Amino acid sequence: MLRAHTTVTKIWQHIDKKMIPSISVHRKLPRLQCAVVRWKSRQAPLLMAAPVRALIDDQISIKGRFLPPRCPVTVHAQMHSEDGDVWEAFAHYNTDASGTVSLTTDHSVGGSYLGCEPMGLFWGLQPAPGEREGLRLRKKNVEAPYTVHISLLEGHVSPSEGQTTRLATVTTERWYMAPGVKRIEIRQDGVVGTLFLPPGPGPFPAILDLWGMGGGLVEYRSALFASRGYASLSLAYFGHKELPGPLNRINVGDSYFKSAFHLLQAHSQVCTDRIGIFGLSFGVYLSLRIGIHLGVTPSCLICINGPVGSTSKLSDPDGKTKQFKSEQTNWTFDDQGYVSFRKVSLPSNLFNGSLVKTENLTCPLMYIVGEDDQSASSKENADLIEETLRSVGKSHLFTRLSYPGAGHLIEPPYSPNSRASLWSVKPKKLVTLWGGHLAPHAAAQEDSWRKILEFLESNLRV
Repeated sequence: MLRAHTTVTKIWQHIDKKMIPSISVHRKLPRLQCAVVRWKSRQAPLLMAAPVRALIDDQISIKGRFLPPRCPVTVHAQMHSEDGDVWEAFAHYNTDASGTVSLTTDHSVGGSYLGCEPMGLFWGLQPAPGEREGLRLRKKNVEAPYTVHISLLEGHVSPSEGQTTRLATVTTERWYMAPGVKRIEIRQDGVVGTLFLPPGPGPFPAILDLWGMGGGLVEYRSALFASRGYASLSLAYFGHKELPGPLNRINVGDSYFKSAFHLLQAHSQVCTDRIGIFGLSFGVYLSLRIGIHLGVTPSCLICINGPVGSTSKLSDPDGKTKQFKSEQTNWTFDDQGYVSFRKVSLPSNLFNGSLVKTENLTCPLMYIVGEDDQSASSKENADLIEETLRSVGKSHLFTRLSYPGAGHLIEPPYSPNSRASLWSVKPKKLVTLWGGHLAPHAAAQEDSWRKILEFLESNLRV
């Protein structure tokens, strides 16, 4: 994995040298002339980011130089989502005796985060004041990056509150797809998905990638897996126009998921006996069902914050469901009217006949818990799995990661968390709670991603 990572970095460094500068200095902005007069014996302030183009899970170094010693400055990050909404983060720092500030080693004393957080400007991104309610940042077009503009501002300021003096800027690109990764749309044997293949001939270990009740076809995690050396099939199973309708229930059953696994297994660039299944939220139930009940043989399972059974009533033994939103018995609402689905997935509230018989597990399982999950009863489901496996002498197959302060949406590192976001607008506007506090959630994403890659390395590359 280290070799692959180094190769990606070198490719981008080569592209950067030919296409875009790694340093951008702002020389023609309001009030900068005053700053130049005041610092006329100094070089113009400089803001650097290295590398400026990187994968979303890569840490980058941000440093400001040629500033007055021991002076207050603000570092500000801003970007537009693909829907045009502005997201931003900022942090207050004090330069050292040499007039330098480094986000890698220095501590923020105010703003979007506190302390030494080298990537705080990225995981700390939140909708700018005045943006729409209930936003959640999710990448749709993985073949284009997020472009994040970083500015160095004079003094300890809040960028949204008024005029600021911008001293220097740099632009960074954050990618889910490394150079050479192939994106292939899959519409075969009724299966709807997107396959991502790493550079090179393969064969590669592979992952079947399942998301939750948000529906549709979500590609960015699979693109990142391929960038780290794994073939990955992101699978749509609900809420997609190319699947059988209606859109508000699961209309595909066990045969669909079995076909998807076999399609991935049969690909010429996939190692047939080294395939894992990854599930988040409702995708956890499906991952367990596929890996234990359907007669396929995954090498490992990774589950994040989800149930061991169906949270919606099954319409037949094949796993199809009735309409999701018609079953509101266990919904709860906070003072703002935001809905939590946490009680829906308590093991005692899961639908009879849908619980996966985890005692039949035959491969390693990693289960990740966000202890502030407001959308699923993750701890209780993890407890049930752990107790069941212990009772049949299979504790050695179970790895549990548990993170205080982390919410439901544990994603690749340095992704900003939305504690709540818009869930639906019809028949009425509905905002759902996910949970998670920014700093501990960010720490959970960074730590869990490292351990996920180690788990995959141990179980898919042996």
